[in-house]
Amino acid sequence: MSDVNRLPQFVIAGAPKAGTTALHAALATHPGLYLSPVKEPKYYLTDGRPPSRDTQRGPGDSHSAGEWIWRREEYLRLFDGAPAGTVRGESTPFYLYDRGAHARLAADVPGIKVVVVVRDPVDRAVSNFVHLRADGLEPEADFPTAVRLEDERIAAGWAPFWHYRGLGRYGEQLRDLLRHLPREQVFLLRYRQLVESPRQTLDRVSEFLGVAPGIAHTVAAENVKPYVTDTLTHRAVSRVIRAGAAAGAHVPPQVWRRVSRPLIAVLHAGSTERPQLPVEVRREVLEPLLPDIELLEELTGESFADWKRDVGRGHFSSRQQAGSA
Repeated sequence: MSDVNRLPQFVIAGAPKAGTTALHAALATHPGLYLSPVKEPKYYLTDGRPPSRDTQRGPGDSHSAGEWIWRREEYLRLFDGAPAGTVRGESTPFYLYDRGAHARLAADVPGIKVVVVVRDPVDRAVSNFVHLRADGLEPEADFPTAVRLEDERIAAGWAPFWHYRGLGRYGEQLRDLLRHLPREQVFLLRYRQLVESPRQTLDRVSEFLGVAPGIAHTVAAENVKPYVTDTLTHRAVSRVIRAGAAAGAHVPPQVWRRVSRPLIAVLHAGSTERPQLPVEVRREVLEPLLPDIELLEELTGESFADWKRDVGRGHFSSRQQAGSA
């Protein structure tokens, strides 16, 4: 079988913490689609070599990098189970952010279809921060402080998941993606559409992918992290987690994940309701992103005025409870 019949025909390319896990799970319910059994293989983030340690220097980064699928044959095997006639796909949210991935996708699969999910960039950054705090990896308890450290962390080689503002610069990312792919091969939707009108949204994505609408359906959310407060217990346990991640950088990543699981459970036991982001913090994080939001509006012809407000739209659980409010 040639490579062309073993490669994905579409990817869910981003953005992280914007509903890509929920979309992947929903599309996997469609019998006309085949989603790779490994979510986030990250193959097109690589150039056929393991990820460089120079860009994986943040807490826990080396374990994540150890799970990347960078060998071509291993990647192709992900799609060997696809039934004849199904449309093959995979989800790696960092493909949108990584410019090298744009070029590799376009060169390897010229007809590739790319699904992009965007979310209020401040809400996305907060969710990103909460995720890393819940895993005991983010050493800063204060969200705006962590955001202010972004440039310093990038210079130190911390991986893209630490790029709180950068991952939300969708205008620049979409502009650069469209330099490699024609617009008709890119489908952009909003996180709020997945939450507030999932059936209609899944039908639109299904039609874009060339399969029948009315079949894919939502499943229970799996990637929602609890909000954990800054307690003495959290500080102590998270220090152990970060130290263990550093010490275990040279063992298989699944080993440390198994060892760290009970420690993370202790952190999650202290979870509470996520507080609303103070207006002054939202303004500080949002202000440098406003030109990029305007660029996204120019590229799409859509208004993203709701992202420019002093109040975001909340996290997934609160949105589900509130409906479309």
